[in-house]
Amino acid sequence: MGYLLSVLDKSYIAHGGSAAHALRDSVALAQHAERLGYHRYWFAEHHAAPQLASSAPEVLAAFVLAQTRRIRVGTGGVMLRHYAPYKVAEVFNLLANLAPDRVDLGVGKAPGGLLASTRALAYGRSSPLDFARQVADLDGFLSGTLPAGHAHADAVATPLPEQGPQRFLLGASTDSAELAAQLGWRFVYAGHFDGDHAHIERAFDAYRRGSALAPLLAVVAFAADSAEAAARHVSTLRVYKLHLGDGQSVNLPSPEAAAEYARQAGVSDYRLEETRPSVLSGNGDYVRGQLDLLHRRFGVEEFVIDAPVADFAARLASLQLLAPAPHAAAAA
Repeated sequence: MGYLLSVLDKSYIAHGGSAAHALRDSVALAQHAERLGYHRYWFAEHHAAPQLASSAPEVLAAFVLAQTRRIRVGTGGVMLRHYAPYKVAEVFNLLANLAPDRVDLGVGKAPGGLLASTRALAYGRSSPLDFARQVADLDGFLSGTLPAGHAHADAVATPLPEQGPQRFLLGASTDSAELAAQLGWRFVYAGHFDGDHAHIERAFDAYRRGSALAPLLAVVAFAADSAEAAARHVSTLRVYKLHLGDGQSVNLPSPEAAAEYARQAGVSDYRLEETRPSVLSGNGDYVRGQLDLLHRRFGVEEFVIDAPVADFAARLASLQLLAPAPHAAAAA
């Protein structure tokens, strides 16, 4: 295997289960991933999502860092539009002091929830912030390198660590890729939302024109003992893109969530596009083979695997079947 494997976890709540149980599963899966040789374990941010428990991924990351030893842990990602860059820098500089050289900060532009949550998170803020400026300010706060003329140049995000968090920008566009390259951040293409190979290639090319660092590719990948067993878990996965009249579009997990988003936006005239996400599923050999093909085609040196399945035993089995360290997988 000529590439690294990492994990994206959304802390899925099983039918009839609880958030507390889902979070315990996430901790256990991260510990297993460490033993199996995975490189990173990231938590996503979602608000007011009844089926997901990861509303504050930085808190979950801190808890998991304390219960693992080697694996890198972080966010995939913090939805930066909701927060002051200074506060995000404080949180991750603190984490980097607590767990030196193991903390990852991934940020994204999406809201991670419906409009009601977005409005609640913006409470007390007079106007929306420009995302590119937010990321640039966050970079300056993390390293203490804001320019002298900056309005907040005197604000230091202590405690400054000897080794700061690794920084990742998550996106599915050339704009995101170019911004990451400009700031010297790693770029993660969100192939779990848009697996179109032409789009991946354009974004990777844009990133590589401005950066010598290797981009990462996030994918939906799930393995089981047979293709039929894997299909039982992932064949019903869908993405619903809500198109509003003003040209705005947003990806949502269900028609019900899309209708509620439109209601909160005060829109009755909208269009809903149902698509099936790009999913790599089958037995372990098949999924590994598909990852190998993507590695060769796009030069991917690291995959971030999203397995959107709530069943703990099935997710653990998939991690074992795809494990970077086969001997550790056999022992587990």
